[in-house]
Amino acid sequence: MNDTVSFGYEDIPATDKTARVGGVFTSVAGSYDLMNDAMSGGMHRLWKDRFVRRVAPRAGEQVLDMAGGTGDIAFRLARSGAAVTVADINPAMLEVGMERAQKRGIDGLVWSEANAETLTFPDKFFDAYTIAFGIRNVTDIPAALGEAHRVLRRGGRFFCLEFSTTLWPGFRDIYDAYSHRLVPKLGQLLAQDADSYRYLIESIRRFPDMPTFRAMIGEAGFVRTNVEPMLGGLVAIHSGWKI
Repeated sequence: MNDTVSFGYEDIPATDKTARVGGVFTSVAGSYDLMNDAMSGGMHRLWKDRFVRRVAPRAGEQVLDMAGGTGDIAFRLARSGAAVTVADINPAMLEVGMERAQKRGIDGLVWSEANAETLTFPDKFFDAYTIAFGIRNVTDIPAALGEAHRVLRRGGRFFCLEFSTTLWPGFRDIYDAYSHRLVPKLGQLLAQDADSYRYLIESIRRFPDMPTFRAMIGEAGFVRTNVEPMLGGLVAIHSGWKI
């Protein structure tokens, strides 16, 4: 890992990123789902539905949902009867997820405070590993991908839902203007926090493009890697298998 890493448009010491990102998500935890609806016009729900259909969880499987604090993906995964562990580095996000699960009467989820780069789960334990809108906030992405590979059984599958860069020229310009100018204002209006949402938008711009990230998944040991772009690549589902 480099000595410096991106934090939005800033380059900061790698040792500082985890704490800086932690501060962002502690700040936005209570309004995270409201802001997701506002920023995407509710489309994030459709993206997550599609993502979980691609994962295709089955009853009895062990699934790790990494960076899944608020439970959005885990609740969908659990409908299959799979045993789902929700892991997140941020306790405030986990607290929101546990409260939401209690209100919805969803039992049986395992909640774990964990760093994606240094998981404490045993080798070859999970059948599937999911991470939605979380990988770009990790300090050492190759380390996190390596840990995902380690904790999966042979035949296990890796699925990542993440923002990328849309390849539709006209739409790209419109989205750039919307995200940079309006999203921080929405953050201030709905969450009283423009800076955190400015970081979240900037972090998307600094994330590797689809071919580069797909190659990183392969370098971590996964095979049959694939990328499924949505809205021209504004959002993408990346996947790979462990053999």
